[in-house]
Amino acid sequence: QRKSRYVAGGHVTETPAILNYSCVVSRDIVRIIFLIASLNNIPIFMVDIGNAYLNAPTSEKVHAIAGPEFGQYEGCVVVIVRALYGLKTAGASWHAHLGDTLRSLGFTSSYADHDVWLRECPGIRSKGR
Repeated sequence: QRKSRYVAGGHVTETPAILNYSCVVSRDIVRIIFLIASLNNIPIFMVDIGNAYLNAPTSEKVHAIAGPEFGQYEGCVVVIVRALYGLKTAGASWHAHLGDTLRSLGFTSSYADHDVWLRECPGIRSKGR
C-alpha cells in the first residue's frame, strides 16, 4: 500500500565472505553483437529494468525498526526480503536472480560474455538460413 525508498548503510557493514561482484556487458561485445545481427538480419531486443535491485531476494538477513510511516507497526522489527541499494551483496543478488529468471525462460548465456543472453525465437530467421 505504501511506496518508499530505503537504502542500506553498506558503508558501515563488514565486507561479506561470499562473492558480491556483479559484472556488466562490455561495450566492445555490444558493438560486435550489433554488427553480427545487422549482417545477418537478426532482430535484437533489449530492456532496461527499473528498480532492478528491489526485484531480487536478498542473500543476507536484514532487519530494521519500523518508523512512523508504518503506522500501527511503528517500533516493530521488520525483515527485509528484497535486496536494497547500499547492501554490498545487492548487485550479486540481482545478477543471480536475473540469471535464474532468464534460464527459466529458455535463454542461455554466451560463451564470449556471460552477461549476454541468447535465445532462438521460433519464426524469426535470418535471411541467410
